[in-house]
Amino acid sequence: MNEELASRIGSAARDARTHLGLTQAEVAEKLGIAHMVYSRLERGKMLPSVQTLLRMCAVLHISSDELLGIAEAERGNRQARGPRSETELPRVRQLLGLARKMDEDKLDALVTVAQVLLR
Repeated sequence: MNEELASRIGSAARDARTHLGLTQAEVAEKLGIAHMVYSRLERGKMLPSVQTLLRMCAVLHISSDELLGIAEAERGNRQARGPRSETELPRVRQLLGLARKMDEDKLDALVTVAQVLLR
């Protein structure tokens, strides 16, 4: 078992449950699992099956990215790169729009130019 993943899922589930004002027993009932099983999930002592994980997302009103800790990791990666200026986002959108109109050869050339510029 991946203990770090189990702990992340449990922590996110607990946060979502308390935010909704639900008890462990209420969530377990909605999931169709025993209260003790849900308690172990929340404490990071076991990993849910994929089916249970998807039901947890629905019951707790959170995305699988949030439950798995992916959203938090992405947010951390964005912060590590530094904040984007308000003028940078429109330029990125413009660049993406132009790239979507290119054929494969031009897109390959654009990637090569971008890589050279980053050196």
